[in-house]
Amino acid sequence: MTRSRDGGAMTPPAKYRALLAAVVAAIVAVSAAIFVGASSDEGTEGRDGLAGRGGQNNPAAPASTGTWVGSWATSPVRGEPGTEMRGLAGRSVRNVVHTSVGGSSARVTLSNLYGQSPLTISHASIAVAAGPGTAAALAGTMRQLTFTGRPSVVIPAGSQVVSDAVRLTVPYDGDVLITTYSPTASGPVTQHPYARQVSYTAVGEHTRDTTGTPYTERFTSWRYVTALDVLSKESHGTVVVLGDSLTDGISAAMGRNTRWPDVLSDRLHAAVAAGQDVPRYSVVNEGISGNRVLGDGLGRPPENPSGLNRFGRDVLDRPGVKVVVVVLGINDILRTPGTADPASVVAGLRSLVDRAHARGLKVVGATLMPFGGHHGYTDAREQVRRQINAEIRSGRVFDAVADFDRAVRDPYDPRKLRREYDCGDHLHLSDRGYARMAQSFDLELLKGGGSAAL
Repeated sequence: MTRSRDGGAMTPPAKYRALLAAVVAAIVAVSAAIFVGASSDEGTEGRDGLAGRGGQNNPAAPASTGTWVGSWATSPVRGEPGTEMRGLAGRSVRNVVHTSVGGSSARVTLSNLYGQSPLTISHASIAVAAGPGTAAALAGTMRQLTFTGRPSVVIPAGSQVVSDAVRLTVPYDGDVLITTYSPTASGPVTQHPYARQVSYTAVGEHTRDTTGTPYTERFTSWRYVTALDVLSKESHGTVVVLGDSLTDGISAAMGRNTRWPDVLSDRLHAAVAAGQDVPRYSVVNEGISGNRVLGDGLGRPPENPSGLNRFGRDVLDRPGVKVVVVVLGINDILRTPGTADPASVVAGLRSLVDRAHARGLKVVGATLMPFGGHHGYTDAREQVRRQINAEIRSGRVFDAVADFDRAVRDPYDPRKLRREYDCGDHLHLSDRGYARMAQSFDLELLKGGGSAAL
């Protein structure tokens, strides 16, 4: 929250800054080339309209007005191990997702980004869950999903599709069931592995089942589904949190929705209900465990793509996005052999800000939290963290700063997390720690916009 300087400045000489800018530009160019095919998708046409291309002929298309915002989202990370040959052919996959804002209509995004062959979805549905921890649907809420007016869709390898909009009263802070069925082999399954949420599968086609009885198998990832958008009269925009495992919530309680963006969403909703002058925004979580600003994982498209690589897909393509919160950099320190270059990490963060500003978005950046006692800790890496934090606090990187480091560090040993905020591995947080992150986030930081490109 503070933007005061903490520690010495680390601005490199002009010639080195120019070199770093060129390196970052090259990274972005390569990233765009890699993802141009993966992100292309005919099904995304009309994303900000009331429905997809088939919406005018779809009796389920909404008649009401409002703003399309993201109520829930997740980042596709990899192909699911063990599904390379057949995928999940012959099974109904019922993903459970948790909403950050309600609406009068809904649409979903399904991804085959990591598939090596076309994915046929012959049946799909959406419903409000009957309650937490169940595969059963609330009476009267089951809706068939269509794609350009048709009940089935073929998603090419490396692509995604957006469903037509359907009329459905989606609640705030509730669970929604998104179910797909594929009759044919296709793999691997595009997956977000660390959902911290129980979802379900059933043998056979049971997408319209409301009882939940056939759904006897459980899993704790999200498969295929990457976004739930709603048509909302209450929310005016979307906050996208771009982060790593500390945003993904890898150590959060299972099924409790205690990741820090969940708590931030609750705070925003409560503040609006109390009449406070804060933006009416939804919050979506685009965290990936192990994510870095600069480095991709292996493969093509890469598993766990860098923040630079996925920024267009996971941030700029979100509906109604107004503010981006960036919580990245600690894995650039931990996963770099030897000692990471702090100037390179900061240059990467500045590149994200430039791309957001080109779209008129505001960017809030977070300081890097301590990891003293973690197996990857060294004094040299601690010095890199402090240098990056000093530059972030200087105000030369982001439009505003959320000082998570100050909020969760041990006041007697700033290299470490406070004990009650530490999940036990000295890097990730407990539920109490995630709550502290969200509580320390000044909601005033969400006001205003970024600089639009001229």
